[in-house]
Amino acid sequence: MRELTNDNLAEEVSQNDTVVVQYMAGWCGNCRVMKPKFKKLAAENQNATFLLVDAEKFPESRKLAKVDNLPTFATFRNGELVNQVQTNKFELLKDLVNEVTSN
Repeated sequence: MRELTNDNLAEEVSQNDTVVVQYMAGWCGNCRVMKPKFKKLAAENQNATFLLVDAEKFPESRKLAKVDNLPTFATFRNGELVNQVQTNKFELLKDLVNEVTSN
């Protein structure tokens, strides 16, 4: 898992087969709560690229998943948005990840 330092999520999505993104912001308490859970899923799913995206710093990256609430988690496969969920529940995040990594 790594955090984007540039507004280049579109490039990351196009260069990796399967990408899972946590959109977050520094002020977001639920984002901080979910980050270690996101990190745990990243460690368990080596066949996907896990990225943290600061939704406030990177508006172009945010547009890829139409983020309007935080935290938002989004999955991409072969350059296309597959699904997204706005949640602070680990089970919903886990289901989202399983949907894109189990195929």
